[in-house]
Amino acid sequence: MTTMAQETATGPAATPQTASTIRRHELAAFLRHRREHIAPEQVGLVRGTRRRTPGLRREEVAQLAAVGVTWYTWLEQARDIQVSVQVLDALARTLLLDPSERAHLFRLADANDPRPAAECPVVTPALRAMLDQLDPIPACLQNSRYDILAYNRTYGMLLCDMDAVPPEDRNCMLLSYTHEEWRSSIVHLEKTQRLMAARFRGSMAGHLADPTWKTLLKRLRTSPEFCEVWDRHEVMGATPRRKEFRNTHVGRITVDHTDLWLGPATGPRMVTYAPADEESRERLERLHALAQAR
Repeated sequence: MTTMAQETATGPAATPQTASTIRRHELAAFLRHRREHIAPEQVGLVRGTRRRTPGLRREEVAQLAAVGVTWYTWLEQARDIQVSVQVLDALARTLLLDPSERAHLFRLADANDPRPAAECPVVTPALRAMLDQLDPIPACLQNSRYDILAYNRTYGMLLCDMDAVPPEDRNCMLLSYTHEEWRSSIVHLEKTQRLMAARFRGSMAGHLADPTWKTLLKRLRTSPEFCEVWDRHEVMGATPRRKEFRNTHVGRITVDHTDLWLGPATGPRMVTYAPADEESRERLERLHALAQAR
């Protein structure tokens, strides 16, 4: 049994404020360590003969990340200041963080990385093997934001050359408003956009304060076409449905869309497009052959 004297001696359990303070100090130490272990030459700077600071100077990091020197100094001093996900992203690039270090930075800042991870914990080697085994049936792994986390060869050529799309742009909703080949491949584009927006709104209700979702929504809102659909406030859940694609290599394909959920919640899922008729099956087989020959 813990006495009051013992509690006073050891201190009470960590409060949210204490946890926040600990994170700030860990973040400050992490930034200092990374800064001190990056040679000026690694970021295109000249070392010079009078440099005493190991690694980069604070003002150099601030300049490269396009933030104020005073503000960055406060960050390394563990001051209680707000850090946006855009600034964290800039610091991650400036400090040459690898994926694990980048994830650690965002965790210490108590923020969500707006960039879809190239290596997602959901995408296990077993799931990648399943995607490959499904060929020539197009299949991919998505999260509830429509980020495309992984895909098989046939899916990679179904709507566009997915390999040529930067990882941060591999999002079905974003591509449906910004990528001309993707847009032209969807036979019923307006209907598809409305359905995706309605599902996205329903999913976002549980992530209203999540910076990752807010960042994606901000990008989408630059499209007047999206704003018109979004302002209808339509909401819809996930349902299997038939889709038609106009592939640039093999022609028109009709498929049945199915979501295979990877957990109890409607989050990560495997999306499959089974051919709806024999002609579509043959065309998917041809598309897969083309993908294998690349």
